[in-house]
Amino acid sequence: MSQQNIDLVRKGYQAFASGDTATLMALFDEDIEWVQPGNSEVSGTYRGKAELGMFLMRLGEKSPTITPHTFLSDGDRVVVLSEASVGGESAQSAEVYTVRNGKTIRVQVYGDTAMMERKYGKKSAAAV
Repeated sequence: MSQQNIDLVRKGYQAFASGDTATLMALFDEDIEWVQPGNSEVSGTYRGKAELGMFLMRLGEKSPTITPHTFLSDGDRVVVLSEASVGGESAQSAEVYTVRNGKTIRVQVYGDTAMMERKYGKKSAAAV
């Protein structure tokens, strides 16, 4: 099962790189939860394919690239060590995928939140 999960996640990176949104979205469960850390305009927790699709569209406005280097699997989790690039900057990143029944149900990103704030803008502080 571990290799199947790695293959599924690897297919997602390939689909993202080639702009194949239909294939990419088909890899996610309807109730996907995606956690993008930090305080950038694209940071937050996205639930469901509709929210994830909106996040990916917003992310794509800056034409980022994600280059996976290492795939590690343990049970239903796949950890990807990668390099994220956007707007001329690059940083190391790690993404943790939880896979069940052939679909990704959760993604937790661990990346350079300061780079994301510089490239996508920082969220405004809420009025008190």
